[in-house]
Amino acid sequence: MAAPSPWQRVRSHPVFTNHWLTVRQDTVTLPNGACIDDYFLVELPPVALIMPMTSWGEVVFVRQYRHAAAQVMLELPAGNFDPRKESAASAAMRELQEETGYQAVQVEPLGILFDNPVKCTYETHVFLAQNVVPIGGQAWDVTEEIEVVLLSLNDVSQAITDGQIAVSGSIAALHLGIQHLRASSMPQINS
Repeated sequence: MAAPSPWQRVRSHPVFTNHWLTVRQDTVTLPNGACIDDYFLVELPPVALIMPMTSWGEVVFVRQYRHAAAQVMLELPAGNFDPRKESAASAAMRELQEETGYQAVQVEPLGILFDNPVKCTYETHVFLAQNVVPIGGQAWDVTEEIEVVLLSLNDVSQAITDGQIAVSGSIAALHLGIQHLRASSMPQINS
C-alpha cells in the first residue's frame, strides 16, 4: 500500500483573529480528487513544555485550573512563545521560572509534538531540565493561580495510571523524558 499523500490547499482565509488565536477556513483538494470547501483550523503560537527534575529525582509539576476542561489539572510547566523573539529552549526555562519559581541552567530538547494535528497548527517543543533549583520569584499571568507539586518518578507513573495527570502533552513529554533518562543510565530510573 502506498503512503498517504498530502492535501493541497486551494484557498485559505481567516474567519476570526484576536491576540490569542486565528480561526482559518481552508478549501482543500484531497488526493482522491474530493474537494472540501469548509475545513476549519485553529492557528495558535508554538508551545514550550518542560519536564523539570530536581537533583533528588523529583519532577516539578503545576496544578492549575483549565477552563476548557472545567477542572483543576496537574501538568508540566508550559506556555506559548513567539519564535521571532525567543527560542523554544529560552521559553521553556522562562515558563519554568515564571510558573514554579524553579530555575534551569540548561535544557535538553526531547522532540516536537502535535497535540491535535487534525484541527490545530501549533507545535509543542518538549525539553528536559535536570537539577532545577527553587529560586522563587514566580510571575504568573493574570489568568494563572498555580500550586507547585513535586512527585517522584514512581508517583508520576501512578498519577498517570490513576488519571491524576490527564493532559496529553504532559504524558507524552514524561514518556520522552523518562526514556531519555533511561538511555542516560540514571540510577533512579534503572532500579
